[in-house]
Amino acid sequence: MSSVPARTGRQRQRYEDNLRLVSGCIPYRWRKENADQIGKTEEMIEVLMISSPKRDDLVFPKGGWENDETVTEAACREALEEAGVKGILRETPLGIWEFRSKSSQDLCGMEGGCRGYMFALEVTDELEHWPEQKNRARRWLNIKEAFRLSRYDWMCNALEEFTKVMAEDRKLDNQDNNVDPPSVLVTVDTKIIILVIFISTWCYNLNRRKTHFD
Repeated sequence: MSSVPARTGRQRQRYEDNLRLVSGCIPYRWRKENADQIGKTEEMIEVLMISSPKRDDLVFPKGGWENDETVTEAACREALEEAGVKGILRETPLGIWEFRSKSSQDLCGMEGGCRGYMFALEVTDELEHWPEQKNRARRWLNIKEAFRLSRYDWMCNALEEFTKVMAEDRKLDNQDNNVDPPSVLVTVDTKIIILVIFISTWCYNLNRRKTHFD
């Protein structure tokens, strides 16, 4: 059992322009795997998604931003409560999205609207027990799988921004090291760029047929 209970209630909930303020993150990790028969390895990025209570879908950890915490503290808290992970949060948000919640237990502002801040969280600790463990299952996925399982366009947009950030971070790391980038990093960047194009196309098509977010 987790020794840290999940927060409940709306007494401390922040609102802005009649919208409920929400904070969340895309937890991720780098995993090495063999790329060919000669033993060459490459790094694969995976993101963590969690099941939704009473609904057959996967989402990223997110929840209400409360008035006794910063937006980044709220994102880390939600990652711990819902997904049972801790890590290093990139403090610059991936973006800010306005959406409506379809969950009866996650109603947003006066007209059902939310304003959500999403961040990238590099996971360093995956807990065996966490506060919402009974209601949520964890699943590590590659970017393409995560995108395929994202039902809502705000999630697609967040994933698109996430892949851009990861590619840019890799390029900056190579420049700081002042060496030619290893083939493993080139391979990762190339895959990320391809995924960005794929996600952009999918999001465009998704936006044409969806009017509600979660």
